[in-house]
Amino acid sequence: MPLLRIMAGPDGVDPHVTGEPALGDPALVRLQGLRVVTVEDASLLPMSRELRDARERAVGALIAAGAEVERVKLKSWRRAVLPYLVTLQAGAGSTTIALLEEAGLARPTWRTLLGRRGPHTLPTRITIATELLPPVGEAQQRRLLAAGRKLAAELEEVVGEGVLLHPAHPRVAPRHGSTVGRPWLFTPAAVFNLAGMPATEVPLGLNGRGLPLGVQVAACRGRDHMSIAVALELERVFGGWVKPSI
Repeated sequence: MPLLRIMAGPDGVDPHVTGEPALGDPALVRLQGLRVVTVEDASLLPMSRELRDARERAVGALIAAGAEVERVKLKSWRRAVLPYLVTLQAGAGSTTIALLEEAGLARPTWRTLLGRRGPHTLPTRITIATELLPPVGEAQQRRLLAAGRKLAAELEEVVGEGVLLHPAHPRVAPRHGSTVGRPWLFTPAAVFNLAGMPATEVPLGLNGRGLPLGVQVAACRGRDHMSIAVALELERVFGGWVKPSI
């Protein structure tokens, strides 16, 4: 919360931030009667049992603190990948290709991307490849942007004045590089960016292999203090961050 108070509000650079932020105080949040939502069947890749169990332990801790739990289905969440990517592209001030050219590098081609000795990392190659593909038509872009706004509105309606608990990834601690080129794996985190909702990641201990478990606590726009208040309670119950033992 101290860092949020420093970062929130206009900085004279970002034109999308106007006015002083009306930040709430986590210390004033009452967990008694707080609505806690979980979303089921939301991911194309089913949530692992380990993460589901970790989330359920977090839910149990909040119930013990007086919260009320509601379980919902939001299948439109599964279709969030394309609306999310198109929304990102529509809001970007410049392409990766343009940034590379501004830095004095030669314009990438399919030949340089597919060659073994190319100058770019695999994630950068994938990003450039998407930019070299034919652009999405205007009509399709409008449909996908509208779908993104609809999903954001549905998510905000579901969460309301409460919070939503959901793991940031369907599997425990994926290996570095294993998610490259698989944007659908980021859906559990991307949806909150798409909706502009604050989310606080909470450590929930380690699994049997010594890898970290955790859950996101998300709230509606302007209610960052709600997600942080719930995160603080879960930290108190589960002990916070633990060094992985693997």
